[in-house]
Amino acid sequence: MRAYGLAILLLTCSFSVHAHVGSPEVYFEGAAGPYHLLVKVSPPAMVPGIAQVQVRVTSGTVGSISVAPVYLNGRDQGLPPAPDSLELSAVDPQWFTGKVWMMESGSWEVRVEVAGTQGPGKLAVPVPVFARRALPMEGSLATLLFGLMLFLSIGIVSIVGAAAREGGLEAAATPSPHDRRLGRIAMVLATVLVATILALGNWWWNAQAADLKHRVIYSTPPLHASLNRMDAGTGHEVDQLTLRIDEDFWHKTRKDQWSMSLIPDHGHLMHLFLLRVPAIDRFYHLHPEQTSDGSFTMRLPAISGGKYRIFADIVRGTGFPETLVTEIDLPSVQGEPSSDDDSSAAAAPFESFATPVNVAQLSDGGRMVWEQGTRALKAGQVSWFRFRVEDAENRPVNDLEPYMGMAGHAEFVLSDLSVFAHVHPAGSVPMASLMIVQQDLGLPMDHSSTHALPAEVSFPYGFPQPGEYRLFVQVKRHGHVETGVFDAHVRN
Repeated sequence: MRAYGLAILLLTCSFSVHAHVGSPEVYFEGAAGPYHLLVKVSPPAMVPGIAQVQVRVTSGTVGSISVAPVYLNGRDQGLPPAPDSLELSAVDPQWFTGKVWMMESGSWEVRVEVAGTQGPGKLAVPVPVFARRALPMEGSLATLLFGLMLFLSIGIVSIVGAAAREGGLEAAATPSPHDRRLGRIAMVLATVLVATILALGNWWWNAQAADLKHRVIYSTPPLHASLNRMDAGTGHEVDQLTLRIDEDFWHKTRKDQWSMSLIPDHGHLMHLFLLRVPAIDRFYHLHPEQTSDGSFTMRLPAISGGKYRIFADIVRGTGFPETLVTEIDLPSVQGEPSSDDDSSAAAAPFESFATPVNVAQLSDGGRMVWEQGTRALKAGQVSWFRFRVEDAENRPVNDLEPYMGMAGHAEFVLSDLSVFAHVHPAGSVPMASLMIVQQDLGLPMDHSSTHALPAEVSFPYGFPQPGEYRLFVQVKRHGHVETGVFDAHVRN
């Protein structure tokens, strides 16, 4: 029955929801002992499925790399299979590729073990796995099955007609007009019966497929946002944003095996991003406080009025990250300026196919420069996005400070908002998830920054699809968060 259910799922239409909205690939840059690696994991589109693993060695001489998937939540937690060896590229000695099976939805880690001239090394990469869509049936198989169905249906109608027309005749006798009329009537009735059976079968098939899709395909929990004007007790009113996360069927069916509680990422249970649409000309990175299970509130800072798309990043107790999405219409809010870890930025309205922006002016009089080079940006291509912060005299600064423990944060947004990715210098994985897998493997957690930083910050990432993107790059200087805004055209 399970195999049959999966076959039904294969025939359902495409459907896609992502934890990092529209950007399911996982990018991670880190040290495996004496070696430095850039790892890309493409989780399977449906579960069970095969994840593609790519590893680029950026320092050190490596002879072999093996990977093993480990399930981090549920009854099979911590029981990895035998590792699979990655294949070395025939043209690039620093490039390894391979694949691993992932059998359940949930939090996984990909354990990477390296052997080279400087001895062994290992690292772990957290990977959220969930069925994003149903794979369509191959065209050739669909054509074959349709042909067989047509052949059998015509055969059944022909057999019934022949039986009614000639079933009572002697051998070699010729059917009379009455016999032929009986045969035609039988064929009409048989056609109606076959068509009815096929229609009922199609209805049952679609009902089973829809039920299986409802149970298997991942969906983000509904997020509700509302604005309330409250008396602050000081003689004036404040605007409070309230967010409520509802449970959905996909999560309810997994509560027995998963921890649905939230864990802090960079010291916050929720990272809230507000983008004014459609211009994408206002950006807010905020951190509401949890007031009860599934509910968050915060006093809004000064915000320009308009319609906003909300992206809310959370991490479950097992390390499973999710990005919840909703919209809200906000009036102009006369709140306090952003402070602490909260930040905001204003930019010119986004224009598709405009000249790419490689230099962004900062509020302190300095600027941020995207060291892009002349190579065109292509979808699916892993790149390092490097940004240099300069002072008002265009000199590289030497006084950047950690922003929530990191050298910087970056948000990649497609113009139609179908892609939103929150990326760090270590990659697209949340630091809370990374801490879980590193502790699981006995590795130190050394990706946070607590000291003065150089002027350049970089992010490993790959655009999931072509189009026009807006990038928000955030660093901290003199206790204030600076946000550089860049536009990019990505080719296919």
